[in-house]
Amino acid sequence: MVVSRRQLLRYGVTGSVAALVGVSAVSSARFPAPRRLGELFSLGVASGEPTPDGVVLWTRLAPDPLAPDGYGGMPFAAVTVDYEVAEDERFTKVVATGSAVATRALGHSVHPEVTGLAPDRWYYYRFRAGSEISPTGRTRTAPAPGSPTSRMRFAFASCQSWSQGYYTAYEHLSAEDLDLVVHLGDYIYETSWLVARRGAAAMPPQLEGEAVNLAGYRLRYAQAKAEAPLQAAHAAFPWLVTLDDHELDNNWAGPHPGLGLDVYRLPPLYRRRKAAAFQAMYEHQPMRLAQLPVGPSMHLHRRYRFGDLAEFTMIDTRQYRSALACGDGKAVTDCADRFATGRTILGAAQRDWLVDGLATSPARWQVLGNQVAMAQSDYDPGPTLLLGTDAWDGYVADRNTVLGAAADREAGNLVVITGDRHENYVADLRRDYRIPESPVVATEFTGTSITTGGDGAEISDAGRALLAANPDMKFYNRQRGYVRVELDHQLWRNDFRVVPYVIRPGAPVTTRASFVVQDGVPGAVQD
Repeated sequence: MVVSRRQLLRYGVTGSVAALVGVSAVSSARFPAPRRLGELFSLGVASGEPTPDGVVLWTRLAPDPLAPDGYGGMPFAAVTVDYEVAEDERFTKVVATGSAVATRALGHSVHPEVTGLAPDRWYYYRFRAGSEISPTGRTRTAPAPGSPTSRMRFAFASCQSWSQGYYTAYEHLSAEDLDLVVHLGDYIYETSWLVARRGAAAMPPQLEGEAVNLAGYRLRYAQAKAEAPLQAAHAAFPWLVTLDDHELDNNWAGPHPGLGLDVYRLPPLYRRRKAAAFQAMYEHQPMRLAQLPVGPSMHLHRRYRFGDLAEFTMIDTRQYRSALACGDGKAVTDCADRFATGRTILGAAQRDWLVDGLATSPARWQVLGNQVAMAQSDYDPGPTLLLGTDAWDGYVADRNTVLGAAADREAGNLVVITGDRHENYVADLRRDYRIPESPVVATEFTGTSITTGGDGAEISDAGRALLAANPDMKFYNRQRGYVRVELDHQLWRNDFRVVPYVIRPGAPVTTRASFVVQDGVPGAVQD
């Protein structure tokens, strides 16, 4: 049975079509697994979007994940994929079972949304297709809304260019004691890769060119998800995932394509490319049906609450933003356009949703999952401001609205976690950077890349300039790794976990620096 993408999106999730998008089986029809194709679960398993009574599970059948056509070596036929969830790793206490139908329309991926679980506890899960059983994953439900939650631990990461290094950081992340992982974007890179990473085999020809269509994006995700350290991190914890620019095109902004000079800048081709990129993302991440793209549109801003302790607000700073101000996003010295009140990085609807949520949430910590730097980032230690306009520095009105509202509405402890920069840094966030005495209202922790930029360094010339020019920046480091966070009702502790190299595997991990934020006291202090 083959259902076209157009049919799937037209019918939505009513009736039997729910099974066809890999959510759940709603009839007794069974679709047998193919035989003798290879390992069906080569891309591993994952879970995400945890609520107090459930999670989303994910896998994709791909016996040949780098098959040039992007279909993972699967035939046309649909396949029934069974799943089970248990309280123990041996599956002697199974608490939920079900099935989903993997179809060619969505790359034979499935996203069953499991409900009816108990809050605030660990579970184990696995899939079966025919006689083949997947690796076992572990996941955790959230505490009930408002329930006393004494402690939480999570990690956040971003920017994992396959060609620039090994995913060693994920080996260490998967061994941490965490409740959640947040990925802030650049999970893949669409760019051309003419050479493989050091020590790897030659790059397959289907991966050499830039990804511009569904097959190309699927191959980029398959290449990343075939990596054992990343599979281990997905199997160990539930994830919350969003995107930045490289899931589609470098520095794209809403309806405006990125920086390339090719035919895909033409509106019809750009929209088609965006639809392909969004579909491939959905196919490879543990996301809910609410995130299933409709053409070149995908709903990515959403909230998840963890008892009375924390609320995670995942925002989307790409789909609704105005075009970049004053050029291509590189640092500029004179850009009055960045102050224009009509310019937005969030779009009016998402901005209102964000501000209202900050005001009404009872959680002790407001965690904003953000893609590009929110703090003012001046690269000139002299009197001139040298600012990049791809970040919030190019969208001052929105920044002032969000930070002003957080202060005026007493939104609790706002902490912004950010990716994109391939750097670790800590910055206090001021209500309005044009006013020197403007109060500190929040803290931003920016995490470095998993691999992008190669081995990195303790500091760079750009880092020295940032520290000299920005008194609110308290730390800078350019090594690779991830960020580990522990929070309770009194304290947020932020550990920058770094590896000394990524161009070869096997690097150890250390904590480069730790900072804390106290309840009710905006701004970070080194521990």
